[in-house]
Amino acid sequence: MSFPVMEEQMQVAKRTVDTGRGIRLHKTVAEREQVLDELLRRDELVVEHVPVGRVVPDAAVPQARYEGDTLVVPVLEEVLTVQKQLVLKEEVRITRRQHQVREPHSVMLRSEQVAVERFDEGQDRAPQ
Repeated sequence: MSFPVMEEQMQVAKRTVDTGRGIRLHKTVAEREQVLDELLRRDELVVEHVPVGRVVPDAAVPQARYEGDTLVVPVLEEVLTVQKQLVLKEEVRITRRQHQVREPHSVMLRSEQVAVERFDEGQDRAPQ
């Protein structure tokens, strides 16, 4: 006994079709404002004059020194007396303090948009 077997086959062909004559691009530029809010560090010096009024021997002239974060700068003055003596008149204390502040700034940013316009769009053309 025999049974006929069938098979379907397909053939594919390509053709070029003119869909229009071209396109036109419309480009626009949009601007938008954006706020930058960054944390910035600032240093601040605090200067304090501290009266001392103490006589200092010539052999023990005080030098600048640090007391923690504070720089102490001695200010000397010669005072005329029967004998000359150094008197520690005052100390200048300089302390650094840091703090943070926000400084918002406006920045103009641009972006482009493109619109495409096709010529002969919507017309049916016969295949060539």
